Amino acid sequence: MARYQVYGIGNALVDMEYEVDVSDLGVLGIDKGVMTLVDEKQQLAIMAHLERHRHQRGSGGSAANSIIALSQLGARGFYSCKVADDELGHFYMDDLTRGGVDTNNHTEKGQGHTGRCVVLVTPDSDRTMCTFLGVSGELSTRELVADALRDSDWFYTEGYLVTSDAAREASIAAKGIADAAGVKTAISLSDPNMVKFFKSGLLEMIGSGVDLLFANELEAMGMAGSDDLDVAVDYLKTISRTFAITRGPKGALVWDGDTLLEIAPVKVQAVDTVGAGDMFAGAFLYGLSQGWGFTRAGNLASAAAAKLVTSIGPRISAAETRAVLAGFDG
Repeated sequence: MARYQVYGIGNALVDMEYEVDVSDLGVLGIDKGVMTLVDEKQQLAIMAHLERHRHQRGSGGSAANSIIALSQLGARGFYSCKVADDELGHFYMDDLTRGGVDTNNHTEKGQGHTGRCVVLVTPDSDRTMCTFLGVSGELSTRELVADALRDSDWFYTEGYLVTSDAAREASIAAKGIADAAGVKTAISLSDPNMVKFFKSGLLEMIGSGVDLLFANELEAMGMAGSDDLDVAVDYLKTISRTFAITRGPKGALVWDGDTLLEIAPVKVQAVDTVGAGDMFAGAFLYGLSQGWGFTRAGNLASAAAAKLVTSIGPRISAAETRAVLAGFDG
């Protein structure tokens, strides 16, 4: 039996989440509903503009949220990332450890600043992100722990790593280690802007194909270069052996390698969709790691994501996550 169910690699970002009006996005000149990379000066200016808005912070990063979710559900996860030797870096590592996730050696934390993501949540529960990567942009093969990766059932990477040459190369190298060791591989496309501006880099990360791919409808159609979801489904079959396409309140489509399955949504009043895709991926990977079929794993992922969007923030507590599992009937 492998030591870890999932080994992940991704950005280490402290989320700074604000509740705003759509008009604030217009004043700030920020595109709604996507992730935009900004420099530190731009991000600080955004935070200054929003200083009167209520906000909260927590450790984040797309793959980190997924790995913590599956750990809360009872699986063992490992997460490779990079933080700085600053207050946010120590906060991030403490939060990751409390989430029950093992990580690479951070005794020599990088000089500079730990990455931050300003998350702007509008009244329609949509999320818009402005990310300053900080030292996370320097994530490289140095942060990989090959022995832990080889001793895992799954390798999971996030599409956000495509924006950094070193991080993209680290993800590609990790997939190579996984492939050689017979570890199954998975990737999340992460954001429509990653597909729009970095499709060729994402295809490099996917390489000859992955075992499992996560995308929302916009990302899937963007990869296919079509606004037809059926075309996107056919395209994804050429780069991944299985996949899940999340559709928000419409549930999800899951390809198990033979059959396209419809995963029903769990009806809730959404407050904040930040992290919904991350939770879906984490819960889905948890289900597969327990030997479940794709329908059962998809139904758990749908239930967990629905619970997440009923409150502010990219994660829910371990007790809340376990309660979803305890009340899950498959």
